[in-house]
Amino acid sequence: MTKNYHVSGNRKEGYRGKAERANRASVTGETQAEVTSRLREIMHNNGGGELKIHGLDGEIRASDTVPPKVDHFPPRG
Repeated sequence: MTKNYHVSGNRKEGYRGKAERANRASVTGETQAEVTSRLREIMHNNGGGELKIHGLDGEIRASDTVPPKVDHFPPRG
């Protein structure tokens, strides 16, 4: 199942990566790049989705589609 994630925050308080409609952050870190990289891994392993990166003003400054991991052994059915 795909989920969309948002990265936001600032240098003083740190950055956080959160799934849409989630109460808590999935990933926190000191740099936006660190949080973005970890979220890409999580999203890739969990079916992909849209990653939206917010600037200091709260506006979306970048968006990226993360592809799902290829399952070499899908369930039979």
